[in-house]
Amino acid sequence: MAELRDPVTFCDLTLTALRRHAQREAFRQDGQSLTCAEVEDAISRMVTLLRQRGFDRGQGVGVLSPNRPEVFVVQTAPLFAGGRYTALHPLGSFEDHRYSVEEAELRYLFVDPAYATRGSELLAACPVLEAVFTFGASGAVDGVENLEPLMAAVEPAALAYGMRSPDELAWLLYTGGTTGVPKAAMLPERSVAQTVFSVSVGWDLPKDRRYLAVAPISHAAGMLIVPTLLAGGSVSLMRGFDAGAWLETVARDRITLSLLVPTMIYAVLDHPSLGSADLSSLETIMYGASPMSPSRLVEGIERIGPVFAQLYGQTECAGLTTSMARNEHLVDDTTRLSSCGQPMPGVRVMVIGDDGAELGPGEPGEVCVQGVSVMDGYWKQPELTAETLVDGWLRTGDIGVWSDDGYLTLVDRKKDMVVSGGFNVFPREIEDVLTSHPSVSMAAVIGVPDDKWGEAVTALVVLRPGASVDSDELIALVRDRKGAIYSPKSVEFLDALPLTAVGKPDKKVLRAQYWGERERHVN
Repeated sequence: MAELRDPVTFCDLTLTALRRHAQREAFRQDGQSLTCAEVEDAISRMVTLLRQRGFDRGQGVGVLSPNRPEVFVVQTAPLFAGGRYTALHPLGSFEDHRYSVEEAELRYLFVDPAYATRGSELLAACPVLEAVFTFGASGAVDGVENLEPLMAAVEPAALAYGMRSPDELAWLLYTGGTTGVPKAAMLPERSVAQTVFSVSVGWDLPKDRRYLAVAPISHAAGMLIVPTLLAGGSVSLMRGFDAGAWLETVARDRITLSLLVPTMIYAVLDHPSLGSADLSSLETIMYGASPMSPSRLVEGIERIGPVFAQLYGQTECAGLTTSMARNEHLVDDTTRLSSCGQPMPGVRVMVIGDDGAELGPGEPGEVCVQGVSVMDGYWKQPELTAETLVDGWLRTGDIGVWSDDGYLTLVDRKKDMVVSGGFNVFPREIEDVLTSHPSVSMAAVIGVPDDKWGEAVTALVVLRPGASVDSDELIALVRDRKGAIYSPKSVEFLDALPLTAVGKPDKKVLRAQYWGERERHVN
């Protein structure tokens, strides 16, 4: 019998969820479903397959796929086999994917059949990558193996409690940075386990959980899977977001819970079928990833009901910082609706000034987080780790202010990150692409207020003397190099950029033209 380690691990919690409700439905998609027992069987077979291929402790596995049950299997099986998991975003560019595969030293990559060609390209380009598997047949794609017959041919491994140490690296998740270099947060078993506990008690979730996941479960939307399964609930999966399909699925599957970014909520509010849709089962819409317009939040409460609950966090602390329950959303209090709630169970939150001293209500400063969920550091980046983890606290780079009654409001960002449509977009990476064009001399990228996207990525470009290029060409260049979420919504041409004393583009001056007298410099 394996020794039960203390404290509990994410693997232990996953086993408890699957075995406590073995015969209940775990996942539903496209008219098919899997029970918890069938999910455990799939995880155990993947553990056997990995071991047969020589997978060893501490090694990495990646996934590139829209939502499907197999994504959860890949999130968990490598951990039971002693390794770690990394997600590649389905909207990422080839170069982003290649960088992550190589830097994270991923030995195997699992992909949706729609990404089989990308998997083959990565296999050819990345010496560290030994094999690519697809979740089903994908045609004749060089080097890509169909996972289904491989899983069927192996015996399930015996999964047990205590197979992992709480200090072992579980998830290595990439998050962008204003340096232009992607960085990966190292989340050990204890961090991911703490997320399960804190989400279960700190988010305003229905007791009867039928969760509709539309954002990628390979990323933040996956935070709700184990809390849902532990409660005996089920997860309905959509491969991507469509407002009409979301409305139909809520009605058909009697959904009680979903997680949406603000731009998705705006699309639902603007959809012509909202007025006739049956949302009577819906109890909670968790929203986060970017601040939401208070006026549109009021509209949502009035048209859908008091179902909105907010989350705020970042990858570096496993998504845990603050939350705001449904009954805390006061439609006649725009200050409250602009806030992101109170500290989550399991973390401490502090706002500090430039001198590192803790600030009180009404004093804006940097938001810092402490707790079990905080990462061990950034993968292979000790200097950046030392800058971010200071005196036992995570420096988030967000500027916030406490209210007198203990609610946190984000008012600005210490770094240049733009949050557009719920995705973190990092200007330096776009600027580097723009200035690679032979006609471009300088470029600055900022986020400007936008009713749909929250912040619209806007490029301000100075051309070389005598050169010319149109905005569509530059937008296409960024889309090709970095993917759709990084492509600017607009490009403006300037004669010169305002500069700081050290010769850098003065983004405060640039932003002021668009943000004006707004109290918050996030949207």
